[in-house]
Amino acid sequence: MIPDLTDADRRNALLAVLAALASGGAAAQDAATVQPRAYRVAFENDQLRVLEFNSRPGMALCGNGMHSHPAHLTVALTDGKGRVRLPGGKTIVGENKAGDVFWSEAEAHEVENISGRDMRALIVELKRPAGVKA
Repeated sequence: MIPDLTDADRRNALLAVLAALASGGAAAQDAATVQPRAYRVAFENDQLRVLEFNSRPGMALCGNGMHSHPAHLTVALTDGKGRVRLPGGKTIVGENKAGDVFWSEAEAHEVENISGRDMRALIVELKRPAGVKA
């Protein structure tokens, strides 16, 4: 169950995994399978899947090591800060507030929770490109 967010909750943060940064170079992983203690499938149909995510401090945020994701929308549920490592070695530190919403194209990265507290988010993954009918 997803709790209602108050305005105060929306001012708290979760890392924006910096939308549309990089792609390729890493094997795709199913987050709910690879990290079942961190992910719960909250909803799924033939067009999308909604993952509820929880990361403890120091834990990988969205997959183990360098990995990739399909295009997705992220809704931050808590405050947080993360370190993003991209293919080629570039590193970025990002910070977001609860209620932040951002889009990411399919991408590859490694992300670590450096916030010092648990971070929660909803991740909405697209299963097929927009406009493609079943």
